[in-house]
Amino acid sequence: MRLGGPVFLSRGATPKQWVNEHLRLGYGACYLPAGDSPDDQAHALELAAAAHLAGIVVAEVGVWTNTIAADPVQRAAAFDKNCAYLSLADRARAACCVNIAGSLGVQWDGPHPRNLDEDTFDLIVSIVRNIIDTVRPTRTFYTLEPMPWVFPDSPGNYYRLLRAIDRPAFGVHLDIVNMVNSPYRFYGLDKLIDESFSLLGPWIKAVHLKDVAMSGKLTVHIEERRPGLGELNFARQLSAASKLSPELPLLLEHLPDASEYDAAAAHVRSAAILANVQFISPTPHPAPHVAPHVAGRL
Repeated sequence: MRLGGPVFLSRGATPKQWVNEHLRLGYGACYLPAGDSPDDQAHALELAAAAHLAGIVVAEVGVWTNTIAADPVQRAAAFDKNCAYLSLADRARAACCVNIAGSLGVQWDGPHPRNLDEDTFDLIVSIVRNIIDTVRPTRTFYTLEPMPWVFPDSPGNYYRLLRAIDRPAFGVHLDIVNMVNSPYRFYGLDKLIDESFSLLGPWIKAVHLKDVAMSGKLTVHIEERRPGLGELNFARQLSAASKLSPELPLLLEHLPDASEYDAAAAHVRSAAILANVQFISPTPHPAPHVAPHVAGRL
């Protein structure tokens, strides 16, 4: 397994400085910052090449657009961006390109009454197929991060998507906490971990590491927390993850500053010791071929 997280550097940091910060933090996996301009994408490929050279796994390229937007103009723009970023992830040899399905509501990542309708499930299947068939990646996977109010919202529905989309380049980006959308799920966290890895294990390409807590605030108030400040059994999750690929990236996210990430990493590493599993440290190797950016190429 490879532990990773964001790094905090000033603008203009060189690829070497960026890599060295990951090494200083003991991260064996990284997020790949991406942008829409040719210069942004060329820079992303430079970072990817530097990461591979240092033995750091490029874990994910995040798109974060609303692929099922009700507005057709927004939906078309999201489709184009997903294709462009999936192509970038493929050239960078990232473990995956990740998005959420989106929402039919005004808030691009928010709830909507029809988000969990079967018609929406079919729409997601169609759009993901079209993205993959347009790009035809060979070195990465397109994935959807789970969300509490749109597909995939559970291990079972993620498996349904895998079967329905039926594309070898479609994989799983696992986020246990994002599926905790009721007291039943919260009080069944161990079961949720076990079901997720048992059902989806062969397709998991990356994992987000977060914690979760539920307060007494009415009606139901479930909060994402820093690892170690909630009720998730990280030793159990890491034990399950360790049975998959040794290169599997597990990524910290959504924390406000470097000190919080340090605390989160310390907790996760302690849980790894408890589970008797290890994170792989970066091992430098010869420079790989990373395809250059070509403007307009998909």
